[in-house]
Amino acid sequence: MAVEVSRLSNGMTVVSDAMPHLQSATVGVWVGAGSRHEGEKAHGISHMLEHMAFKGTERRSALAIVEEIEAVGGHLNAHTTHEATAYYARLLKDDVPLVADILADILQHSTFEADEVAREQGVIIQEIGQAADTPDDLVFDHLLSAAYQGQALGRPILGTPDTVRSFDGAKLKTYMTEHYSAPGIVFAGAGAVEHAALVDLGEALFKALPDAADNDMSPATFQAKERREEKDLEQVHLTLAFEGVPYDDPDYYTAQVFSAVLGGGMSSRLFQEVREKRGLCYSVYSFNWSFEDTGLFGVYAGTAEEDLGDLVPVVAEEICRLAADASDEEAARARTQLKAGLLMGMESSASRVEQIARQLMVFDQVLPVDEIKTRVDAVDAAALRRFAARITAKAPALAAVGPLSGLETYDKIAARFT
Repeated sequence: MAVEVSRLSNGMTVVSDAMPHLQSATVGVWVGAGSRHEGEKAHGISHMLEHMAFKGTERRSALAIVEEIEAVGGHLNAHTTHEATAYYARLLKDDVPLVADILADILQHSTFEADEVAREQGVIIQEIGQAADTPDDLVFDHLLSAAYQGQALGRPILGTPDTVRSFDGAKLKTYMTEHYSAPGIVFAGAGAVEHAALVDLGEALFKALPDAADNDMSPATFQAKERREEKDLEQVHLTLAFEGVPYDDPDYYTAQVFSAVLGGGMSSRLFQEVREKRGLCYSVYSFNWSFEDTGLFGVYAGTAEEDLGDLVPVVAEEICRLAADASDEEAARARTQLKAGLLMGMESSASRVEQIARQLMVFDQVLPVDEIKTRVDAVDAAALRRFAARITAKAPALAAVGPLSGLETYDKIAARFT
């Protein structure tokens, strides 16, 4: 594999990772604008733009866009995160110019017709309703709203029905003009791609992008708060999270190894103690989320109402124990898991293009795989113990959805970590 990076005359970045043994490629554009870049009244507009990008341009109808891709056996998709929006497709190598043309078209010439806007507003409002009916997703929205109360990072990516209804074609065009600038966009390809060809396509097709944009986002400040929603469910869905680390923190890889040890697989401490030994839940795992300037390290568990009172103390005990007795054997096993996952992901053009595009947006470079492996290998048991002490030095944020009568008070839960 050979990663190549170029800057176009308009400031857009082109990155590629050629995988010559493949007959297909994944190609897309990653835009440095997500829900954290929205004002309160624009809450949800990044996600709506993701939907509307495929709803017609000056040259193509919504049907024509999907017909052109599917006529060559391709798959078109998009997603919105808190800090970026991506539009991408997987298709055969000979059809890379087609998808590049479609991506350039939707980013520069979308029409946002009123009838299409109205239809997609209805679709997104249904998506919001579906999220509200999915408690294991909803609890993570509640966790962010507790940890970053009153901040852009604490708002759901989807927006609210009221904000979504307020968007029209003019607002969508204005937001795109203000945030979709060439210097803030990465045009990326992995698989059966040629870097020089991508550069030529980028120079030829993306000439109408703005050359400047306001992509500043307000800083995020972690808060140790809670959000509980009493709901008539079969299970309680619980999340507990500490202030984690941003992407550029020296403990970034320590956090990932720590997560693997605590709750990253069937051999992890939480899975063994909470599920296998005590049978307190079906699903339990840890997670590590990093953002540009902050992060969350936490645990999710879904459990029966009658087991909730036993579950929380066990989870707290396992987190605190790691600060005292993390072992070299655990660290080695977790390091191997992470490196294996990294290498396996490189066998997929979709995984690889996401990785190189995200690294360019975060670090302004693609990290060599050997460098990542070296950083992972540097995480030993002592680093895990130090990281456990670091995160538990402050109280956590908490969110729970379901029948909550057995859940301890926030103060009592927080006290378990002091």
